[in-house]
Amino acid sequence: MKKLLICGFILATITSCGGKEDHKDISEEAQSKSDGLTELQQKANVVFGTLPLVAENPDNPLNDEKVALGKKLYFDEILSKDTTQSCNTCHSLDAFGVDNNAFSEGNDGELGGRNSPTTFNAALHFVQFWDGREPDVEAQAGGPILNPVEMAMPSEEAVIKRLSGVKEYVGMFLKAFPEDKNPITYDNLKKAIGAFERKLITPSVFDKYLAGDESALSNSEIKGLETFIDVGCIACHTGNLLGGNMYQKFGVFGDYWDYTKSEKIDNGRSDVTNSDADKYFFKVPSLRNIAETYPYFHDGSVQGLKEAVSIMGKSQLNKVLTEKEIDDIVAFLKTLTGDVPDGLKE
Repeated sequence: MKKLLICGFILATITSCGGKEDHKDISEEAQSKSDGLTELQQKANVVFGTLPLVAENPDNPLNDEKVALGKKLYFDEILSKDTTQSCNTCHSLDAFGVDNNAFSEGNDGELGGRNSPTTFNAALHFVQFWDGREPDVEAQAGGPILNPVEMAMPSEEAVIKRLSGVKEYVGMFLKAFPEDKNPITYDNLKKAIGAFERKLITPSVFDKYLAGDESALSNSEIKGLETFIDVGCIACHTGNLLGGNMYQKFGVFGDYWDYTKSEKIDNGRSDVTNSDADKYFFKVPSLRNIAETYPYFHDGSVQGLKEAVSIMGKSQLNKVLTEKEIDDIVAFLKTLTGDVPDGLKE
């Protein structure tokens, strides 16, 4: 389940110059902001705010042992029926938390029904999955393991039995959950994976720009930011993730499948709520790392970012964006490419 989808006003891209940013430096810059910001920087700070360095959850406090356990579980194929797949299979941290396929192949070779979204920054989203059926990454983490189309484990009990037979996991769960008499539980598995994902935050050069460094973006990228704001993309892609904080109908102006040429019409959130009012509504995707998390939309129906931006203009804003507007927006979107801190990848 993956990427760009909807929203009234889409897009912006990201340049690979985001790379591995120093989280501490960005935080210090944000704290030392002065009145020296340009008018555009001030406006952008109001619209987008500051990206936190960790996605905290008071119901799942982080500690090093829990994060280390979550990392091991995330990369371990032991969580799939035939020990052939891990969380990282469909959400590769070397590929910005995705697999770049329209649909991901499960344990038995069957394809999932929606594009796999990135796990980067996912813990900051207001809900999880395209249809918002889970509230947080802890709840989300347990779903794919038991899903018959995905990792296909038969039951929670089977998962716990398998993990309990591995001496290393016995010790790691004890350290991660020292207050639990029997720490190897499915709930603790979800908490551990969730704790790890809460560290997968990816600041980029855009955050340096917001913190006051006007030179962090080129003139064309700054122009793209202006265009992104002026044409109306920020109606949906706001906040520190530039999305991930609301639902929106895909196809405010016209049927989305007429633009995307989708093979299947997806009802979206209405499949969860059973309400016609939610038909074709999806969670607005974050645009962080959007240049790297193709193909786009809930069904991976569009491969190129420029085409996705053009479709967003038509379907969400009722605007035919010019070639220059699209190029400018894409230049900006590329500044949203960042990476997770060292030590979190395998």
